[in-house]
Amino acid sequence: MKLEVVKGHGTENDFIVVPDLDGQLLLDTELVRRLCDRHSGLGADGVLRVVRSDRHPEAASMAAEAPYFMDYRNADGSIAEMCGNGVRVFVRYLQRVGLVEHSAAVATRGGVKRARLHDDDTIDVDMGAPRALADRPVVTAVFSDRDRPPRHVEAMALQIPNPHVVVILDSTVELAALDLSRAPDVAPSLPHGQNVEFVVRTGPCAVRMRVHERGVGETRSCGTGICAAVIAVVERDRAAATGISDPEGESWTVEVPGGRCQVSWRSDGADRNIHLRGPAVLVGEVTLDEAWLSS
Repeated sequence: MKLEVVKGHGTENDFIVVPDLDGQLLLDTELVRRLCDRHSGLGADGVLRVVRSDRHPEAASMAAEAPYFMDYRNADGSIAEMCGNGVRVFVRYLQRVGLVEHSAAVATRGGVKRARLHDDDTIDVDMGAPRALADRPVVTAVFSDRDRPPRHVEAMALQIPNPHVVVILDSTVELAALDLSRAPDVAPSLPHGQNVEFVVRTGPCAVRMRVHERGVGETRSCGTGICAAVIAVVERDRAAATGISDPEGESWTVEVPGGRCQVSWRSDGADRNIHLRGPAVLVGEVTLDEAWLSS
C-alpha cells in the first residue's frame, strides 16, 4: 500500500493530513499511533483525514452544506469532536490542492465549521456557540518546583465542541512553573474527559495559556482551548463585576507556546458564535514507506 501524507501545523499544534477522498483507508488506532509517534513515525499531535462528506457515514447528512469531512484523531488514536487549529490546517490543505479558494465549509463531528482565508495567511473559523457546563470541577495544579505546593483551583467547564476545563492562575510565573508532563487531576472529571487550560490575563484583551490535551499530553497550542480561555476570563470578570471585560466584540490575543491567535466573541445578541483566527502552515509532503506501513 502506498500512502502519501502532508505535515502541517497551526501555532505549532502539528498534524498529519491524510487524503482519503473516497473513504477507503482503514484509519485504525494503531495506524494513528504509529504515524504520530515522534520517534518511530512522523510525529504529530493528531491526524486529519480528508474524506468527501458523502463517503463517510458520520458526515453524509452535512454533505450538501460541507463537501469535505475532517475525520480527526488524537495522537493516541482516540476520536475527538473537532480541532480548532486542525481545521485551519485542513482548510489550508484544501486550498493547496485546489478544492477551495477563499472560503470553505468543513464537516466535523462538532458540526459544520465555516472558514475564511485572508491575504495575511491567516484563516478565520466560526467555531460555533460555546456551551457553559454546570460542572465546577476542582483542578490540582502541580509545579515543577517541588518546593511550591500544589494548588487546588475551582475551574470553569465548557464545550466548544470539545470538553474543556479552564483554570485561571494569578501570574505568568505560576503559569511557567506548571508541570504538565502528566494529566492534571480534575475532580470530578467530565464524562468524556477534558482538555485542561491554564490561563493568565496579561492585558485588557490579552491572555497567555498552556494546555494539556486529552489523548495527547501538553501541546504547543489548542484552538478550541484558546476559545475556552477567552470565554472563561470574560465570564469571570462579568461575575466579579470588575468592568474590565466588556470588550466582547473586540479581538482578543491569546499567546500560547507555539505562537498567537485572535479570538472574537459576543455573549449577547443573535450571534453568540466565537471566531478563531490564526496561521496554518503546510510543512511538506511525505510518501510513507510500504515496508513501514505493512510491518
